[in-house]
Amino acid sequence: MTKRDAEHKHLSSILNDFINENDLHRGLNEVNVKNAWYAMMGNAIGNYTTSIQFKNNTLYIQLSSSVLREELSYGIEKIKKNLNEELGEDIIQKVVLR
Repeated sequence: MTKRDAEHKHLSSILNDFINENDLHRGLNEVNVKNAWYAMMGNAIGNYTTSIQFKNNTLYIQLSSSVLREELSYGIEKIKKNLNEELGEDIIQKVVLR
């Protein structure tokens, strides 16, 4: 391990401590989930997404197209699985399309 690697780990440890001490996990998770949604779905679906909320391990997606909402509902489990993979942890337990 080089000196630079040790410094990097030290800084990440400091950031993790700060996040834990200030209970910032919820806010960071919400931002990460939103970013993952847009990265995974792209502009085509992102343009129809009007609201994203992440509360109590449930992701609420509001779409402006009822046809798109119906189409996405058929693959809701795959969407959840892919988002969790994108996030690197299983934080989304349920996805609700509105």
